[in-house]
Amino acid sequence: QVQLVESGGGLVQAGDSLRLSCAASGRTFSTYAVGWFRQAPGKEREFVASLLGSTGNTYYADSVKGRFTISRDNAKNTVYLLMNSLKPEDTANYYCAFATRPRGFGITVARQYDYWGQGTQVTVSS
Repeated sequence: QVQLVESGGGLVQAGDSLRLSCAASGRTFSTYAVGWFRQAPGKEREFVASLLGSTGNTYYADSVKGRFTISRDNAKNTVYLLMNSLKPEDTANYYCAFATRPRGFGITVARQYDYWGQGTQVTVSS
């Protein structure tokens, strides 16, 4: 079992930066991939960024490419999402997710992931 706890959300102005953290505990070995997703009110959950464990390759949604950076600190069992140049349309609840093994989906797909955090709210005012 893996437990994920996100932190770092908040209310910021457009153009500001935030760094989200996702601390993992429990059976965190053999992490296949880690990802960040977000969900705005009335919208479906959408992919934001992911990192493949074996290679460190990263993937981003077009809407955040060049502004957001996903990274990890294996020693701390923590995944980060650095968000720069925030826009009002980035307002959402942000979730981190861990995948322990391949499930036949790409790591940009929510169904690939086994464990999810509770989410942290990011609100960007204009």
